[in-house]
Amino acid sequence: MSLIASDHFRIVVGLGKSGMSLVRFLANRGVSFAVADTRENPPELATLRRDYPQVDVRCGELDVEFLCRADELYVSPGLALATPALQAAAARGVKLSGDIELFARNAKAPIVAISGSNAKSTVTTLVGEMAAAAGKRVAVGGNLGTPALDLLSDDVELYVMELSSFQLETTDHLGAEVATVLNISEDHMDRYSGLPAYHLAKHRIFRGARQVVFNRQDALTRPLLGEGLPCWSFGLGVPDFKGFGLREENGEKYLAFEFQNLMPVRELKIRGAHNQANALAALALGHAVGLPFDAMLSALRTFAGLEHRCQWVRDLDGVAWYNDSKATNVGAALAAIEGLGADIEGKLVLIVGGDGKGADFKDLRDPVAANCRAVVLMGRDRELIAQALGDAVPLVRVASLDEAVQQCRALAQPGDAVLLSPACASFDMFKNYEERGQLFARAAEDLA
Repeated sequence: MSLIASDHFRIVVGLGKSGMSLVRFLANRGVSFAVADTRENPPELATLRRDYPQVDVRCGELDVEFLCRADELYVSPGLALATPALQAAAARGVKLSGDIELFARNAKAPIVAISGSNAKSTVTTLVGEMAAAAGKRVAVGGNLGTPALDLLSDDVELYVMELSSFQLETTDHLGAEVATVLNISEDHMDRYSGLPAYHLAKHRIFRGARQVVFNRQDALTRPLLGEGLPCWSFGLGVPDFKGFGLREENGEKYLAFEFQNLMPVRELKIRGAHNQANALAALALGHAVGLPFDAMLSALRTFAGLEHRCQWVRDLDGVAWYNDSKATNVGAALAAIEGLGADIEGKLVLIVGGDGKGADFKDLRDPVAANCRAVVLMGRDRELIAQALGDAVPLVRVASLDEAVQQCRALAQPGDAVLLSPACASFDMFKNYEERGQLFARAAEDLA
């Protein structure tokens, strides 16, 4: 039985991937609804008209009077809730909601909920693979891959969900079995008034959670808890009670839980300290929902990482090349620079730049000075980054990604690694971060 009143009128606002999943969900349950989108030709318009020709769809500027006909608006995460038409509808009593709220109302299996400025896709995928290795019927998605509502099924035993701050803004009560915010650093400052507003949006993930996982090295991830809620932690230090971390024995570093060594770090296929933290976060989440250690460690040993996330591309003349195009903010780039920098013999030759989304790049300066041989700058905000880096390392400005790859080859020495970790969005030069990463990998592979 669906937990949604079918006699009420709804409007889906935004016809992208999650909007289309809402259309399918509502249509299958006989709910009366319409669709609106600010774009004249939204991505799923042709699919909607083909499969649901009876649905009223309004494209272009949002009509407040039309929106106010609804009891509830399901707003796409791509559309800011501060949009004047949405605010006007809310002021007149229309509820603003989203697909994750609807998913949470209808999901019958426990939910592992994962957010954070960085690494959420890696950790979400890892927990999904751990659950599968433990023989669970697991569904993985949300902000990653399959939209949440398309995952709903009576056969599912565990949902593992990546959730963005935009999705959480319209989620009142997630009720996850275990929830985490992996880390918090400035991101989407073009949409939030500042870090506190972004932090508040992320922490909506803890509403109704039965257990929580936090990062011991990032105070902003620790929720304000009620008494008695089970709480697990992860971090790169030595773990204590209910903690996952790193232990050293006879010169060998281990992933560990409390006072027990689990597996040597060298058995991980994913490189860098940031990926060790990701492995520990996944172990904490899996342990919270009762996954056995042997299955989780088996999944860790075979997990090779996600495309565009500190992904190894090739070795050439003693230099390793890594594609971290998914690093679209400063925090993600810092994790890769510090994590990979600590894990190689030489130095990094770093490619950064693109659309900075209003971020402050000053936090890059010290880690770049400590870990990089040179920085290759490209894209719209390259001069802002150059100002922030100052004279930390030699800076090289280029006009294209191909030119960046050629410059990196000339600059790198044996034992070094070339790292594309832009700290910026890609839209000034590319369709998306995937295209940027693919073009980088192709250019690197084409080097003779």
